[in-house]
Amino acid sequence: MKVWKEIRGWLLSIGIAFVLSLIIGIFVIQPYKVDGHSMDPTLHDKERIYAQKWSHTFGQVPDYGDIVIIDSRVDRSRSFMDDLKEHPLIALLTGENKQEIFYVKRLIGKPGDKIEIKQGKVYRNGQLLDEPYIKEPMTVEPDQEYDVPDGDVFVMGDNRNNSKDSRMIGFIPLDHVMGVKVL
Repeated sequence: MKVWKEIRGWLLSIGIAFVLSLIIGIFVIQPYKVDGHSMDPTLHDKERIYAQKWSHTFGQVPDYGDIVIIDSRVDRSRSFMDDLKEHPLIALLTGENKQEIFYVKRLIGKPGDKIEIKQGKVYRNGQLLDEPYIKEPMTVEPDQEYDVPDGDVFVMGDNRNNSKDSRMIGFIPLDHVMGVKVL
């Protein structure tokens, strides 16, 4: 009986730790890995980063210039079950690691903003952005203009010539902003 009591105590402790880990990872902070070179020179391929999840949990819009983790599947709705299934512990247990759906980008536009790209430079609401973090000037393409709808944001990588971002995948719904990089 004493052995069974000891085992039960350990199982209870492990269960509580597992549940706390899920709660922390879904609502507070979660690790992510940078995949690719779209954030060079700020972040590098395979670099591990941590994201605070308050903005995702409470639907807050991050600040301009924040590095955000987004779910790139903007053509579908997200649910709490997505947050649960994508938690690193659940992914480890199920063998389903969907890390490639998460992109790391910089927030450029908030709801209601007008983003313009003219001659390789980015303007927000008519003001040229000071962007010391970009890798190199953008290759000059035809001018583009985006009006960020309510409930969405506009993101771009720091390596503009090598970034799949809002210019390609579209606006990012706020519930697809998984968190804001910390540290």
